[in-house]
Amino acid sequence: MSAPAPLLRRAVVEGLGTAALVAVVVGSGIQATELTHDVGTQLLANSLATVFGLGVLIAFLGPVSGAHFNPAVTLAAWFTGRRAGEGLDLRDVAAYLPAQVVGAIGGAVLADAMFGKPLVASSTHERWAGHLWLAEVVATAGLVWLVFGLARAGRAQLAPLLVASYIGAAYWFTSSTSFANPAVTIGRAFTDTFAGIAPTSVLPFLAAQLLGAAAGLGLVAVCFGRPATAGEDAVVVPPAGQQPTTRSTEESALAR
Repeated sequence: MSAPAPLLRRAVVEGLGTAALVAVVVGSGIQATELTHDVGTQLLANSLATVFGLGVLIAFLGPVSGAHFNPAVTLAAWFTGRRAGEGLDLRDVAAYLPAQVVGAIGGAVLADAMFGKPLVASSTHERWAGHLWLAEVVATAGLVWLVFGLARAGRAQLAPLLVASYIGAAYWFTSSTSFANPAVTIGRAFTDTFAGIAPTSVLPFLAAQLLGAAAGLGLVAVCFGRPATAGEDAVVVPPAGQQPTTRSTEESALAR
């Protein structure tokens, strides 16, 4: 078993990965609106870019940090491993969460800079409605169900493909277009573009996402039960040239 990367490196990777993800989401949204006025085509372009970008980032950075890029996944990972004393501890969570949020904001600013937009502009895109909050609960629950279900079933090596595919589908089957990520939600409040969300709409989205994460863990328990032995459900995307490395579920959580 290879030793895990130092916490500082893992936190930096989480920040950089989240920044890259938000840059993909926001940048592709800007590009789409500049190329066409058809909203359906804009959303298609935005969702496809997110699918490809997310898949690459999970496969690329997963072996270092687990490629959470998502506070909901990080908190779920800590919660599931806290009794066994394996995987993420509170020190890891305290490093991952700020890195993800700062990275998300940085990614939004970078995307705006690449397209000559104001570097920091609060979004005016109001997303305030009960059906949108329900959609965020559903989207996040499905994401957590998938991520931890794959780990529990010993199929986490499929995460780059399946998690990215799920997010691409959720763009279309949820009314909120599946933010499903507190850090990404906060980052998207800093860009007044296609992918933005008004700051006043952020808090209910965050609450819905955390509720969805809890529901997702419930679905994992219903479908897979509790792991028979510590770490038996833990395979992360391995470094090139190595066999899959056994780790805890917390380290194998891969998400948008």
